[in-house]
Amino acid sequence: MKKLLVFVLPLLFAVSCSRPADETPSRAEWIYNSVVYEMNVRQLTPEGTFRAAAGELPMLKEIGVDIVWLMPVHPIGVLERKGTLGSYYAPKNYKEVNPEFGTLEDFDFFLKTAHDLGLKVILDWVANHTSPDSEWAVSHPDWFRHDAEGKFVVQYDWTDIAPLDLSNQEMRDCMRDCLRFWLERGVDGFRCDVAGEMPFEYWESMITPLRKEYPQMYWLAEGEHPEHHTISGFDASYSWKLHHLMNDIAQGKAAGHLIGKYVEENAAAYPADALRLAFTSNHDENAWAGTEFERMGNAWKAMTVLCWTLPGVQPLIYTGQEVGMDHRFLFFEKDPMPSRQWNEYTDFYKYLSDIKKNNPALRAGDSSCTYGVLGSDDDHIEFVRRCGTNSVTVRVDLKEPWEYNITCANE
Repeated sequence: MKKLLVFVLPLLFAVSCSRPADETPSRAEWIYNSVVYEMNVRQLTPEGTFRAAAGELPMLKEIGVDIVWLMPVHPIGVLERKGTLGSYYAPKNYKEVNPEFGTLEDFDFFLKTAHDLGLKVILDWVANHTSPDSEWAVSHPDWFRHDAEGKFVVQYDWTDIAPLDLSNQEMRDCMRDCLRFWLERGVDGFRCDVAGEMPFEYWESMITPLRKEYPQMYWLAEGEHPEHHTISGFDASYSWKLHHLMNDIAQGKAAGHLIGKYVEENAAAYPADALRLAFTSNHDENAWAGTEFERMGNAWKAMTVLCWTLPGVQPLIYTGQEVGMDHRFLFFEKDPMPSRQWNEYTDFYKYLSDIKKNNPALRAGDSSCTYGVLGSDDDHIEFVRRCGTNSVTVRVDLKEPWEYNITCANE
């Protein structure tokens, strides 16, 4: 890797990393410097259970993970089920767990194990739809959207789900009660599925009252609109645009200087305390678009560095990335990881976690932190983040040889 040169280019612009303090809503302090791990319980271990997954938590803690995001844990519908085991995202009952993973007591054991390690646990919440044979679909068919023939509306190729009528107040009240059920068990928040296709006001009606009851919880939107923050009240949202841009740059389909442009546009469009989940993979990308190695080739490390160091980002590790597994998990079948031994990939993610946690300059949502570009073109981006006496300077090549350098300093 190249040794970073001293600053020789002018600082082009600087942006604050959060809103003024008097505009910042009351939120959990722990979310702003956190690393998220998306756990695919079915595939993480040969057993595919909560108990077995609990045994893997110490390794995540050692890597530097703070938040464990569990893909949906609810029972999966049988009617129109895809594959043998079905999609996590076709829930049958919001207050039960998938027997494939164990019992509620097993879930509580997982949760306690995580909390004892200092880890937070969030649930993947599917509020847009249920399975077509869910308890609600049977007992409250009026809570759902139907076509002219009275059948459940089919969205896209999601033939295994029934979409909810999000305007139905009785359903909303019951949904909020289901969310509260898990909060009372001790979960620390939710990743909200397809939030980008649901009304901002719907989520505001869930988040605002529950945040008053549970102010330390965390909300992540699978969506990318500024309104998810300004109206709905989410803490974090997906950075899909950055993800696809990184894929395109790695594949030679986009110019490298667009990374710098993206940062400027993001700073202008979003509240400065908005966390943007940054990733080179997740369950959707892995299953349908390919692993980070397939999509990014030799650029995957350089792009991962950006996901951990750009302003406002909250980095994500998906199941298997921590050991460099180059495999697309089957989505509707059992397809467990062959092994999960600490290796050079694990070292890489721990290296990034250590830099993030030991340098206040990389903290998101701090009004005293700034970001400035030192150079940006199609070959590279170089920027500095500062907070008090701490600074982190990052240079990333945006074409071969895809090298990177991170220099940390304290004045």
